[in-house]
Amino acid sequence: MKNTRNNDLSDRRIAAAEAKSGLQNAYRTARSAAEPARLARQAERMAVAAAREERRLERERMKRSEAERRAAEAVERQKAEDAAARAETEARETAERDRIARVLEDEAARKAERDRRYANRKARRA
Repeated sequence: MKNTRNNDLSDRRIAAAEAKSGLQNAYRTARSAAEPARLARQAERMAVAAAREERRLERERMKRSEAERRAAEAVERQKAEDAAARAETEARETAERDRIARVLEDEAARKAERDRRYANRKARRA
């Protein structure tokens, strides 16, 4: 038996259009059926992104507080070094003044001893 169906161009175009329409309807149906799952995945992605952003902000806060702590420690350390340097300078200056005072006292004592001996010599001669 011979195929009696007539496959003219218009028949093929109608069949192609029906097939395309069927595919589009199937796609729309599948898409509307998958919409709740898609929305759930999208909401999950948004929650993950929000949590990631929160963790990033927390890391930045931690870094900032660590930097501020280190800066404060550096300032305290610098103040301590400055105070130690000042104390050392003052101690050196005090030691130098004391040494100068002792030298002056020794010199005054030697002069007084020399004057006493001179006065004794003069007294013996007179």
